Amino acid sequence: MTMMTLVQHLAEGEIKTRGVQQWMLDNVIPLVLLAVALLLLWLGGGKGDNAGVMRRLAGVVIALAIVGLAVSGLGVNVGEWIAGLFTG
Repeated sequence: MTMMTLVQHLAEGEIKTRGVQQWMLDNVIPLVLLAVALLLLWLGGGKGDNAGVMRRLAGVVIALAIVGLAVSGLGVNVGEWIAGLFTG
């Protein structure tokens, strides 16, 4: 009986993941970025390979730009702008 009630409540409403999505944006992404930054400092800083660190940092900045576009929802606008460059 309890399981049927739960199924009926789920069927009536829409299942939303906004709480999980917001938690990931607030917690997981900054932790991953911190881990990447520490890894870059550890790998390149100890060896004196500053050029290697900067190459990796450029990749991280590009990845951050892609994540920023995906999170903000402006990817469609950027795509339309790029298409406008070729279609006039």
